Amino acid sequence: MAPTGKRTGESTRSTGSGLPNSAVYLDGRLLIAMPVMGDSRFERSVIYLCAHSAEGAMGIIVNHPAGSIDFPELLEQLGIVKKGEHIKLPENAESMKVLRGGPVDTGRGFVLHSSDFYIENATLRIDDGVCLTATVDILRAIANGSGPKHAILALGYAGWGPGQLETEIQSNGWLHCDADADLIFGDDVDEKYGRALRKIGIDPGMLSNEAGHA
Repeated sequence: MAPTGKRTGESTRSTGSGLPNSAVYLDGRLLIAMPVMGDSRFERSVIYLCAHSAEGAMGIIVNHPAGSIDFPELLEQLGIVKKGEHIKLPENAESMKVLRGGPVDTGRGFVLHSSDFYIENATLRIDDGVCLTATVDILRAIANGSGPKHAILALGYAGWGPGQLETEIQSNGWLHCDADADLIFGDDVDEKYGRALRKIGIDPGMLSNEAGHA
């Protein structure tokens, strides 16, 4: 399920930490992986849900670095800046995180960013402060200093078919919580999983590999 630049219908946000039902969608919230899930691709993942409807769900993992990929070097590889020009990049471009966004479409880049940047017919406005853009134009804007104040680049995304995410949540595969800018865009990638759990009152050290209701 790829972003279209338009919302897939109105959603009713969950007001608590209970399981979603057929009328409750979680776009704009964070999923937190439980140990019982058993899928190594999502181990200790924190996922920002960009879209969730009866048609399925799509999200970006915000706490798994994409190996040793360096954002300035990536700009060079894409021909956005010439070799050696990365020293002229704005500070936020120099330090921009490149993450492993999920197992689907891993050769494509998705930029989660603050809502101070928008490209008509290309940017998906998810929540008041968060947007998603998947075109190279946003990378050019970041490189020349006219991009969003906050952004992360993810390679690939996580996707679910109709009803799949709901089933995984009911099977204790995921918890969910309100999103905030620091959990999405913060530099402390390795700390996001523990901070997300603590946000909903769970000590990460108390999580069990056994199934159970949180």
